[in-house]
Amino acid sequence: MRWRMLAWISLAQLGALSLWFSATAVLPSLHTPWMSGAARAWISMAVTLGFVAGTVTSACLTLADYVGARRLFVVSAVGGALVNAVLLLTIDSLLLVLAVRVLTGVAMAGTYPPGMKLAASWFATNRGLAVGSLVGALTVGSALPHLINYLGGLAWRPVIVTTSIAALGAALVMATRVQDGPHVVARASFNPKSVGQLLRSRGVVLANLGYFGHMWELYAMWTWLPVFLLASFQASGLPGDPAPGRSASIGAAGVIGVGALGCVAGGLIADRIGRTLTTVAAMVVSGACAAVTGFLFAGPPAVIIAVTAVWGTSVIADSAQFSASISELAEPHRVGSALALQTALGFLLTAISIQVLPWILKAAGWSGAFAVLAVGPALGAAAMLRLRCRPEAARLAGGRR
Repeated sequence: MRWRMLAWISLAQLGALSLWFSATAVLPSLHTPWMSGAARAWISMAVTLGFVAGTVTSACLTLADYVGARRLFVVSAVGGALVNAVLLLTIDSLLLVLAVRVLTGVAMAGTYPPGMKLAASWFATNRGLAVGSLVGALTVGSALPHLINYLGGLAWRPVIVTTSIAALGAALVMATRVQDGPHVVARASFNPKSVGQLLRSRGVVLANLGYFGHMWELYAMWTWLPVFLLASFQASGLPGDPAPGRSASIGAAGVIGVGALGCVAGGLIADRIGRTLTTVAAMVVSGACAAVTGFLFAGPPAVIIAVTAVWGTSVIADSAQFSASISELAEPHRVGSALALQTALGFLLTAISIQVLPWILKAAGWSGAFAVLAVGPALGAAAMLRLRCRPEAARLAGGRR
């Protein structure tokens, strides 16, 4: 029963989170008056800022715990699908596109943390694998727009339509197939002091610091890697050759999508050897890839894809373990709010790294830009090693720390 529920929850998460990169994936094929490097960064950041606003609101109002995770997911997925579809009518206006992306981010804030809470509610054991599978679905959902873009011959409308339909399908699956698990705690009453209580928990704080280091790297990598691949393939190929565009789209889809395998593997490993060791190992590998990848610019495409595939696998392999850690360290009746707070602050940090990277790119090239991303996993690994030494770490992964 619990594995069937996990499959449905993961499918719903895949559909809902396909909205995240629905606009970013089609930017290379758009030819609008407002298109520029700065506009690309703002479009990527808009959805992040909307997500942060939504998760902060959810955390402060304890919506996932008070309203109910399934109900919040369904309403949010439907809202996100409708807002995303508005892009079909507003694509020529940068201000309207930014507004749509902000609202899309707000909607997705009502799907991601509730989905994690629902997955955790079915698993007292193997929770790392469960949440890892869910984040794997999120990863596939993030790669989906790039794949659709490739299959559609770089036409942008099919991407917008397909991702909106996927989000509506996610709402339908959540409403008709998913149930609360046996380990879910009854809905908590509204308590504005919950956030302060979470911030005073040393174990929760250290797990969040590890997550912040991970997030500094993750979405900046997902956002700018397709741009890097396109520029690199163009630099190493024939001028005017249309192939690099499609190659970059399928390459980005593969590099991001392969992270789903990393999520599942990370969950299996963490449930057996511990969450802190697993997250530290993943951040060491992803940080090393970040430091190396920029130096491969304009190099052999096969080498670039091989290295970035390792990066794509390791950069997300630890993500679920931070969420699983919070679900084990926070008070049971505040797990939904704790996860919303974690994702709110983590995604706020991604808005900074996404926006900062183009400035570093101008000053230091791809090698300098990607090397800056490696700082996050280095600091995150230090925080998780610190958590490993604390007594509350015994609650992680059934005592495996």
